Amino acid sequence: MDDEDAIIEREAGLSKGLTRAQITMIGLGGAIGTGLFMGSGIAIGYAGPAVIVSYAIAAFIAVVIVLSLSEMAVMHPAAGSFGVYAETYLSPWIGFLVRYTYWFAQVIAIGGEAVAAGTYMAFWLPGIPVWVWAIAFAIGIVFINSRSVKNFGTFEYWFATIKVTAILLFIVMGGAAILGAGQPAVGFHNLTGLPGGFAPHGLRGIWMGVIMGIFSFTGIELIAVTSAETPDPKAAIPAALRSMALRLGLFYLLALTIVVSFIPWTETGAKIVGQSPFVKVFAHTGVPYAAAVMNFVVLTAALSSMNANTYLAGRMLFSLSRGDYAPRRLGVLSTAGAPTAAIAVSGVAILAAAALSKFTPLAYNDLFGVATFGAIFTWMTILVSHLAFRRRHKPEELPVRMPFFPVMQIAGLILLAGILVTMGLDTEFWNISWIVGVPWLILLSVAYFLLRRGHRSAAA
Repeated sequence: MDDEDAIIEREAGLSKGLTRAQITMIGLGGAIGTGLFMGSGIAIGYAGPAVIVSYAIAAFIAVVIVLSLSEMAVMHPAAGSFGVYAETYLSPWIGFLVRYTYWFAQVIAIGGEAVAAGTYMAFWLPGIPVWVWAIAFAIGIVFINSRSVKNFGTFEYWFATIKVTAILLFIVMGGAAILGAGQPAVGFHNLTGLPGGFAPHGLRGIWMGVIMGIFSFTGIELIAVTSAETPDPKAAIPAALRSMALRLGLFYLLALTIVVSFIPWTETGAKIVGQSPFVKVFAHTGVPYAAAVMNFVVLTAALSSMNANTYLAGRMLFSLSRGDYAPRRLGVLSTAGAPTAAIAVSGVAILAAAALSKFTPLAYNDLFGVATFGAIFTWMTILVSHLAFRRRHKPEELPVRMPFFPVMQIAGLILLAGILVTMGLDTEFWNISWIVGVPWLILLSVAYFLLRRGHRSAAA
């Protein structure tokens, strides 16, 4: 057995209980969350109607990630996914960094989703503090993830189905209102007819909107992680990734086009988001209870995304444990084939992140700023790993091949690096990503080399 196979084999034992339909919906569940339903308000505040362009740029980068991951996941199905690929094709140090950073980004993001879910609950029960709901939802999601992966897959399938169906209905109803099907047409005046036109804040506004767009697409990498728990990854993973990339692009771009066309962007855009722009759109329709129904949908979307990303966080810790980079207890599987200890530890961190909402109204923004740093670092590592992967494997050896290699990878890396630099230079609130992210990477690096020295001393 060569080194590549040995690294993959050490993660064996997870239950293979996920179907192709489930992994597609799990991927959608991870990627369609508050980034679209809540965070899009921040992106609209930056870019105005040109948020459509911002999300198109983010969608391009997401497609590059999906195609790159598809090649590697089919060759090497593993729970550690991109962390294992980085360890295999770059170095153990990079594999260590990306898995812990991604785990950290996920638990922070899940905490942010919990804060958003608590904000949605204020629509019905404004007297209960947001932080109470945030912590309660976090506890419930951790419990669901501690069960068998089959139960998790079923739960996530239906949660994701609700929000996908709602987005489709939103697009149909919104499109009908804009085009005037059976009623006076809203039209497209709001796209260009307001002060500042289509791009009121120019190219800078569009570029800043890409930051939130990138975060909105974060979660697409989840399908590659499920490859270790899928009976036939060579058939299921590429099909699921392609299907999800197409659906996400259409959902996001069409839905946002309707949002900024239906009501003025000045009403839906905000730097501190207190309500989903989608709920605001339905509130303007005059349809009885429409806003309440949409609020239920965006709440479901947040819970679905929390559920899917808790799955991811648990598998990252499991992978680290199996590689001797975390306590061995975290690599132990339950009788149902789930890494319950890794999920429980992730749950504690998620609760801590969710509790931040008790101390600051900027909790959502701060949590997602830090999480986006981790997501961009992860995506860049995926692309660099794929470049190294292609140097070691001839194209004819690959069951799945992406087009336009390596042009798309290089373009993706340039765009991601530009976004990361932009976040660091923004002194309003995105620089929190660097304030937390850079020291985190330094501390992780120190921990890795100390750990490696300990392993060497123990082996001597």
